[in-house]
Amino acid sequence: MFTRNVIMHLKPNCVKQYTETLENKVIPLLRSQKGFQDEISFVNRNGTEATGISIWDTREDAEAYERTTYKKVITALADVIQGTPEVRTGEITNSTPHAFKRQG
Repeated sequence: MFTRNVIMHLKPNCVKQYTETLENKVIPLLRSQKGFQDEISFVNRNGTEATGISIWDTREDAEAYERTTYKKVITALADVIQGTPEVRTGEITNSTPHAFKRQG
């Protein structure tokens, strides 16, 4: 399995809007992509930085997403992020099953 880690700087006071955009626009785009498995997102304590971790079946699936749909994701997030997100990729070497309950 393969992962894409995207680090974004949030505009001031945009955590709620970021979360809603992710839920309503970004995740549906991700789910439509071949090989997409999961998305984990978190925001730092002061609400200035968000990290999205997407998990893919293969590197090829993640690279196809990068070429075809990633630009739509960045466009969807344009109102809540500033600057260019930093993208890091890698092979997953360890994982545990998880089920998170959303707080709040």
